[in-house]
Amino acid sequence: MKKLAINIFSLLLLTAPIYSQGTAGDQAKYEYRYLIDMPTAGILEKGVVGFTTEILPYGVLIAVIEAGVYDNVSIGISYGGSNLIGSGNVNWYKLPGVTIRARLFNETTLLPAIAIGFDSQGKGIYDDADKRYAIKSPGFFGAVSKNFDFLGYMSLHGTVNYSLEGTDGDNFVDVRAGVEKTLGSSFSLLVEYDFALNDNNSNFGSGKGYLNAGLRWSPGTGFTLGFDLRDLLSNKTSTKNAADRSLKIEYIKNIF
Repeated sequence: MKKLAINIFSLLLLTAPIYSQGTAGDQAKYEYRYLIDMPTAGILEKGVVGFTTEILPYGVLIAVIEAGVYDNVSIGISYGGSNLIGSGNVNWYKLPGVTIRARLFNETTLLPAIAIGFDSQGKGIYDDADKRYAIKSPGFFGAVSKNFDFLGYMSLHGTVNYSLEGTDGDNFVDVRAGVEKTLGSSFSLLVEYDFALNDNNSNFGSGKGYLNAGLRWSPGTGFTLGFDLRDLLSNKTSTKNAADRSLKIEYIKNIF
């Protein structure tokens, strides 16, 4: 597992300096596959590869490689751990995460794009007692996305998902909703709300749901930087009145 993580991080370092417009702003070339934590109906086209790194509190770092393998079908693998940034021993995740998604319908003038998929990668510290991540993985999901012309572009997203991390007693179907609003040619504002129906009666969530917000900047084709604030409603029982701050680095390249 450690060798896999090192290889992923090396690829990210090699590709990151190649600045080129990414997923943010009016001139975005590629689609969002996620807003902050919620999946969307976006997908990588065939022959396109994406490299993503997320840096979260408690020294958590997660690296993801995704690839469009067929028309409207993409796959990915991820790996990470906590305390990578800091001192002391690194707590590697026990297993890598895997994701696969297929878009069933492309967006039309009247109808949204619709996709289904599976993603086993949660985020944050992994709790061995409850066998879950602090932020549960989406698991099986269905997503819809629709774009509108509104002072640039505005995209609405909805997701229904069922996470396999249910041994904590919260194993209900979850619902999420989100919006992206472009701010000029290279910036976007993201807001999402996770109703947390599968995380409202445990040692983690207190029933308020998770409100997250983020900012994306694409300095050039394929390259996007992000800053996120998670849990603005202080839903987590472990912390109060303090949103989590995280960074995201993404590079997408067409290899064909």
